[in-house]
Amino acid sequence: MVAVSVGSWQVAGLPTTYPAVALLIWAGVLAILLATIPPHLPGAGLGPANRITLGRAVLVIPLSALAAFPGSVGGPGVLWGVIGVATTVLILDGLDGWVARRTGTATSFGARFDMELDAYLMAALSLLVWASGKVGAWVLLIGALRYLFVAAGRVWPALQEELPESRRRKTVCVVQGVVLLVALGPIIPAPVAQVVCGLGLGLLVYSFAVDVWWLSRPVSPRPLRW
Repeated sequence: MVAVSVGSWQVAGLPTTYPAVALLIWAGVLAILLATIPPHLPGAGLGPANRITLGRAVLVIPLSALAAFPGSVGGPGVLWGVIGVATTVLILDGLDGWVARRTGTATSFGARFDMELDAYLMAALSLLVWASGKVGAWVLLIGALRYLFVAAGRVWPALQEELPESRRRKTVCVVQGVVLLVALGPIIPAPVAQVVCGLGLGLLVYSFAVDVWWLSRPVSPRPLRW
């Protein structure tokens, strides 16, 4: 983590406090992991799949630290760097789950770790799109909707029930990542970025609406397939 944050700072010419911000976020992530990790996991240590997820976090956290320095986000070099790193993280997204299944080390903790990291990446990318000046503050809803859904569950307990596996949910998550990366592209004009993000947000709202409808049913219907 030190190597990635210091390297990003030097290559991109970021403010001198950038590595400290990235490492502070990293410390927070480690604290959450230590507080929530089960006492026994299959495999040695975290297990191979969770180590891959942790490796993805090493790439995601420096991206999120950029949001603390909005003045540094507009440069083409920084934006292309963000797009390259985030694309790598999205490509590796399915690898940890595949490794967990192949090695027999799949756990609910690992699935939650992977999901939370994906949600954090979306929040970081939406912050960066807003910081780029192309899209208004409404783009932050793309990254915030998942956390608003969790917060709503504190008031409406039905939303805390476990949701079945859904290809629709996974597809929409990938689409949001692609939408935000397209909007960040230096060659993409602001009007196009706004339209793309608007369509992505609409699809995300639809997906959450389907889940809320399913969870609020008095008697749950058959598990969602899409």
